[in-house]
Amino acid sequence: MSSAADLWDPAQYLRFAGERMQPALDLLARVRLAAPRRVVDLGCGAGNVTALLAARFAGAAVAGIDASAAMLQRARAAVPGAAFAEADIARWTPDAPVDLLFSNAALQWLGGHAALFPHLVAGIAPGGVMAVQMPAMHAAPLRAVQLRIAAHGPWAAALAEVQAAAPIGDAGFYHDLLSPLFASLEIWETTYLHVLRGPDAVVEWASGTSLRPYLDRLDGPMRNGFREAYAAALRPHYPARPDGTTLLPFRRMFLLGVKA
Repeated sequence: MSSAADLWDPAQYLRFAGERMQPALDLLARVRLAAPRRVVDLGCGAGNVTALLAARFAGAAVAGIDASAAMLQRARAAVPGAAFAEADIARWTPDAPVDLLFSNAALQWLGGHAALFPHLVAGIAPGGVMAVQMPAMHAAPLRAVQLRIAAHGPWAAALAEVQAAAPIGDAGFYHDLLSPLFASLEIWETTYLHVLRGPDAVVEWASGTSLRPYLDRLDGPMRNGFREAYAAALRPHYPARPDGTTLLPFRRMFLLGVKA
């Protein structure tokens, strides 16, 4: 049986692997664990971050969890020393407490954070760490224009049932939710300014992530028409610079908690 997760295209996602990796590097640099025994990369995708975790914590049992079979195939080849499992990360529960639960750009796809985050924290060992990074882009044109274009035009009926990810909470929401569950909690936001190259570069970026569910519901001229309409609507928000590059400001939220 196929699922939305099966529709991810690893090659398209990895076109911007360097830009997507930087937030994970920045988050990992803030993790202060000397020798964790069990490390989990939740929503591991193609295994890029799993490889970082395996290198940083060479003595740990490192596992990657993802719902996409295509992504996991890439991950197993990239990090043969890690264990990978296909699972719905919203319902995943570890078989034993983990010392580091790391999640880079995955949990924003899931709703119900008021219940999800306490569920995840419950699986962390005493003294363990939860490290999470989530894009906070729902108000940005990159995402907002998708919703508007999808609702109008000849493709509207075909796209009516696409489930767009709900906006994540603000910093206050996560502080109130998580501070009682951790001995210490850090929350911060960073806006990365990505310098992209090529025509309609922001559309290419989105085609590996948030635009994917829309594109995979369409084919042929309808798909091309939707993509071009999105590109045309996006260009005024992300114009090409005189040197041919396009600047994409990308805001991300970071959560780092240490369990008592």
